Amino acid sequence: MDKKKRKENTAMDKTHLDKFYKKNHAERMKALIAADILTSDDLLLTDALHLTDELADNMIENHLANYELPLGAALNFLVDGKEYVVPMAIEEPSVIAAASAGAKIIAQAGGFKTTISDRTMIGQVALKDIPDLTVAKSNLVQHKKAILKKANDAHPSIVARGGGATDLFVRFIEADNEAATPEFLVVHLHVSTLEAMGANIINTMLEGITAYLEELTGGTALMSILSNYATECLASAVCQIPVDLLKKNDYTGEEVRDRLIEASQLAYVDPYRAVTHNKGIMNGIDAVVLASGNDWRAISAGAHAYASHSGQYRSLSVWKKADNGDLIGQLTLPLPVGSVGGSISIHPAAQFSKRLMGYQSAKELEAVIVSVGLAQNFSALKALVTEGIQKGHMGLQARSLAISAGASGNAIEKVAEQLKQSKNMNLATAKALLQEILTLEE
Repeated sequence: MDKKKRKENTAMDKTHLDKFYKKNHAERMKALIAADILTSDDLLLTDALHLTDELADNMIENHLANYELPLGAALNFLVDGKEYVVPMAIEEPSVIAAASAGAKIIAQAGGFKTTISDRTMIGQVALKDIPDLTVAKSNLVQHKKAILKKANDAHPSIVARGGGATDLFVRFIEADNEAATPEFLVVHLHVSTLEAMGANIINTMLEGITAYLEELTGGTALMSILSNYATECLASAVCQIPVDLLKKNDYTGEEVRDRLIEASQLAYVDPYRAVTHNKGIMNGIDAVVLASGNDWRAISAGAHAYASHSGQYRSLSVWKKADNGDLIGQLTLPLPVGSVGGSISIHPAAQFSKRLMGYQSAKELEAVIVSVGLAQNFSALKALVTEGIQKGHMGLQARSLAISAGASGNAIEKVAEQLKQSKNMNLATAKALLQEILTLEE
């Protein structure tokens, strides 16, 4: 039985993943193989995950070297009844630990339930100098079928696979005298891109209809380009957590629930808080998007734009009290990711991430990513309203300082442990502690 079949038909053997964070690198890889998440081939291929100079040179211009980020695994994710180990590429300490801790609590409460909209992407053709807007709009409506046909003729392969251009919308943007901008007629082409994110598909289709749109409107095309504001490709995750799972130190479950809800309310009404609130969500989302080989910049831009769709920048997540007293969390944002194409198909680490996560479609990938964002947000808010955010960062921050001070091998952990007990946890203290340790070992 191959790995794909095993993941579909058997539950993950999580006993091998106990105390995963305490294992060394080799032990973690062996644990993932024993848990039937990876195969022995993946252990042999670990060194091959790095980009070769030849491949990197063909991915970007003026290639000099490869800038690496740590690739880790977040555990405990139960999404729509399926268990996942989630790859995350990120340099910030505590993100993977927070995601795993949040997911563990939510898994005990039944896990995440997700809703993924139809994966429809949007392309835009911006037209200017329209002689008669009424006539232009009328012509576009009357010739809608012909426009869609031209778009699909421009990219027949996506149509053959069941996708393609599905609809057309027209927006008029008035001139703004204060900003000295002219009026625009913007045509939106809606496209089903199936498993691909679809940038190249959409841009090819737009180029295929631009001249025809100019003919129908009498205007001039300024540009034809996809939009990363994917309002027709939304992903939502919901979780419901009983209060007995929320207890923290001296705080009761009810207190944690109420304080977390109030923190969510603050982020809804205060943009200064909302930006940091959403940045925390994107810590998790961007890390998975990057690990999967997708465009994290596009996802991040679309998410922050969606946070402003009401007219004010607000929190992307909402936390509230259920009728039975449970804590309910929900996160919704655009997630136009792909499961094929671009870096996903050629980057060895992206291919490894796909095997690790075991997703079979772009919709499944969306479901996992939005769940990671909600888990990240839950952990961050829970920490903020109880013990504070710094405690969770302290261990990894201490190790980072130890390395910056010049520590290596066993000295890293020795310096880090003493740093956490020091009055001033900074680089100067780390250097002094390292010197003491080295002197004693001489």
